[in-house]
Amino acid sequence: MHNKLTTSTYNIDSVPVPPVYSVCRYPLGMTGGQILDEDISASSQWSESTAARYGRLDFDDGDGDGAWCPNIMAETDAGGPKDFLQVDLRSLHFITLVGTQGRHADGMGNEFAQRYRIKYSRDGSRWVAWHDRKGRQVIEGNMNAYDVVLKDLEPPIIARFVRFMPITDHSMIVCMRVELYGCEWLDGLVSYSAPAGQEMTYRGLDVHLNDSVYDGSMGLHMEEGLGQLTDGTWGLDDFLHSHVYGVWPGYDYVGWTNESFPKGYVEMTFEFDRVRNFTSMKVHCNNMFSRGVRMFRQASCYFRTSELDWESQPVSLRLPVDQVSQSARFITVPLGDRMASAIKCRFAFNEAWMMISEVAFQSAGTAVYNTSPTPRKHDPIHKVDESNTRILIGCLVAIIVILLAIIVIILWRQVWQKMLEKASRRMLDDELSARLAIQTQAFSFHHSSQSSGEGSNSTYERIFPLCSSDYQEPSRLIRKLPEFAQSTEELGTSSSSRPPQACGSDGAPHYAEADIVSLQEGTTGSNTYSITAVNMSLLSGKDTAMREFPRDKLTFKEKLGEGQFGEVHLCEAEGMQDIVEKDLSEEVNDRSNEVEGSDDTPILVAVKTLREDANKNARNDFLKEIRIMSRLRDPNIVSLLAVCVESDPLCMITEYMENGDLNQFLSSHQLDEVEEIQSSDKATVSNLMSMATQVASGMKYLSSLNFVHRDLATRNCLVGKNYTIKIADFGMSRNLYRGDYYRIQGRAVLPIRWMSWESILLGKFTMASDVWAFGVTLWEILTLCEEQPYSQFSDEQVIENTGEFFRDQGKQVYLPRPACCPDAVYSSLMLGCWRRNAKQRPTFQEIYSQLGESQE
Repeated sequence: MHNKLTTSTYNIDSVPVPPVYSVCRYPLGMTGGQILDEDISASSQWSESTAARYGRLDFDDGDGDGAWCPNIMAETDAGGPKDFLQVDLRSLHFITLVGTQGRHADGMGNEFAQRYRIKYSRDGSRWVAWHDRKGRQVIEGNMNAYDVVLKDLEPPIIARFVRFMPITDHSMIVCMRVELYGCEWLDGLVSYSAPAGQEMTYRGLDVHLNDSVYDGSMGLHMEEGLGQLTDGTWGLDDFLHSHVYGVWPGYDYVGWTNESFPKGYVEMTFEFDRVRNFTSMKVHCNNMFSRGVRMFRQASCYFRTSELDWESQPVSLRLPVDQVSQSARFITVPLGDRMASAIKCRFAFNEAWMMISEVAFQSAGTAVYNTSPTPRKHDPIHKVDESNTRILIGCLVAIIVILLAIIVIILWRQVWQKMLEKASRRMLDDELSARLAIQTQAFSFHHSSQSSGEGSNSTYERIFPLCSSDYQEPSRLIRKLPEFAQSTEELGTSSSSRPPQACGSDGAPHYAEADIVSLQEGTTGSNTYSITAVNMSLLSGKDTAMREFPRDKLTFKEKLGEGQFGEVHLCEAEGMQDIVEKDLSEEVNDRSNEVEGSDDTPILVAVKTLREDANKNARNDFLKEIRIMSRLRDPNIVSLLAVCVESDPLCMITEYMENGDLNQFLSSHQLDEVEEIQSSDKATVSNLMSMATQVASGMKYLSSLNFVHRDLATRNCLVGKNYTIKIADFGMSRNLYRGDYYRIQGRAVLPIRWMSWESILLGKFTMASDVWAFGVTLWEILTLCEEQPYSQFSDEQVIENTGEFFRDQGKQVYLPRPACCPDAVYSSLMLGCWRRNAKQRPTFQEIYSQLGESQE
């Protein structure tokens, strides 16, 4: 036997597409009518007017009573309820979500199913009872006859036939209307067979690598089923962690050890719905070789087109050994356009263990033996009638022409707007300068006044975990949460320090997106402080700190970041010593004197610039920020040194510390490192606590002025000599920290891993939410910024965990205690910063005092 090796054409996909379940959530046609009446059946019906064809979600037919109602419920047996409503989808589908509703019949009915089960089949003969990842089969249904209740199927199912089986007292009448959500199962895979997953012991920890959701027969060998290898979710780099809450280590992977396979490979067989022309197979493998796990060394695939023997010529792929990256990844195995209805693949071991979390197939069309059922009429999932092709092409051309015309109009308007702005720029500068000199009222950056009075429909695509019983709608996560209506007293938000409201007059929660600087849309590419009730004396009087500085004395060194309207540069400034010595703290004065004491010696500064094409609002906000920064004077707050506003581009010059930002500084050190820090671990921890105390001191100063920072983190703290720490505000603009921010619907970006639950869910930013962020910052400091907060969670899971903080049912996950953190600091200070009730969190004055006591 000769193997056909293709060693040069394999592909490793390190960044795969999003998991299937997150995008495969389309209604399959019960509501819209794409599923025909003849494809809906039932075990029984109460009357002709409550037949199966009326069991469509949110669909009232005048001929019927508005729902399917079975006859008097049959007694249940060991197999569960007997009555069912069955839907035939005509082909295999990947189903991720189900919806149910009762019968109200315009007030004449009040029948609904409080609980139900689901069974499914791929061939109509073998039926499988669905259960969740923890083995529970019963799904909580409706509480009234009106509301639609949507439930995620976790794990999702692959089926053609689905049965809804209500559970209730047999003497009670129930009625149901249903909908299925998902998409067509394009793989065509109906089952895979493989050796059962095995158990690993890693450092005394039991790691179960079995296929826990497999729906075929189980034993030493898995047969005729589908499971975790087709559930649309792939494992993390570290196989000990999982996408799913509350499961055992190794849950996402099916794994085997080479000790159990004398031939040196694992053999898997894949059966398909028909003969297909296969182009490739994607296999997601773990590669954590430091723990004895590697992706397969070679894959050899055999093909079969009927019940006859396997073809003798396999398609094989040999992989090079990756000695560098331990990231889990998809391996693309080319299948050479081979025709088959079944594929048998042998995966050769490359290490002691091999782990696979997902397998997917791509096929280019089907063979002549197409046994798929006839597509139903008007079904949007299947191909459109070719007679309509010309009409569709004509419509597309018309749409393209219209879009081009709109683009031309928009560009034309922008050109004229720029011409008008340049013509009136001198007048605008005079107007803004005058306004800057006389402004004495409190304000907040980025149009917070607008956000306080306008409602918004901006929501996350997901807020609660897919397995949550509170999840109510697939497309909008916070549609209605009665809990949000609780009083401000219960939420623990002080009215005296309340920021501009992020909810409209109707109380509907939303994000004050205009108040949050976007990574690409911010005025200057940086975050800014927010004022809630500023001491008025700080905003009155002459602006003595706003000195004009010659541009020709600034030398560009590095671009720190940029936004839509501005940039942040690291520069050297000549002749800045006089300004530093007069205005900055004694610490800064001493530092400047260390540089040879010469007025000509340049010092490092951060220069924030506003682009010349910035609009009027951006220029106005930039000048407002200058005025605020000019009033801040504290040893632990970065100071404004000078400005360049007499000509474009507008610039503000702030101090920049020699050792860069705190995140990069700490991540380059170790606890046992011997530098200027004393050699013992105790002294090192003490030094870290001193840094945290300085951050608390700076925040105590800001809170005394009712400033809300909104983005406190180590990336926004700068480090000087002798480990002096100063709070800054432009870490957000650096591309280095782009991964710390989460974009909402392509608009605002949020540092969600540092934000309190009320900031994420309600858009509330207060001193108490800054306290929450300080707790995360303290955690960063004591872990030496070795990893991102909640690094084991995806951004979506972080948001889901925020929902658990809001519900306060004991399911929320806290950041763990750092190894060097004293128990008292973690239990009383860190956890205190993350209390649900904002009123119960400590103030920055209390935090500062407590940190000082912990160092004594």
